[in-house]
Amino acid sequence: MAKYDPLHDHLRRQKTATYEMTFRDIERVLAGLLPHRAQRPEWWANERSPDTRHVQCRAWLDAGYDAVLENGAERVRFERR
Repeated sequence: MAKYDPLHDHLRRQKTATYEMTFRDIERVLAGLLPHRAQRPEWWANERSPDTRHVQCRAWLDAGYDAVLENGAERVRFERR
């Protein structure tokens, strides 16, 4: 299992068009800590290129969401595509 698979599975179960999670919520789902880089908006980029090195974005993209970091809030809004 890949590190971000639990986040993917969690998001797939959501039925709303918009779903918000705090970093702490995400860490609970992952059963581990997010990297310090997660504080930066670029870590949450919705990179659709199959060559991306940002493996974390596959979790929300494959679940049908785009991610938007709410600056300074340690909160992410997932918006269904």
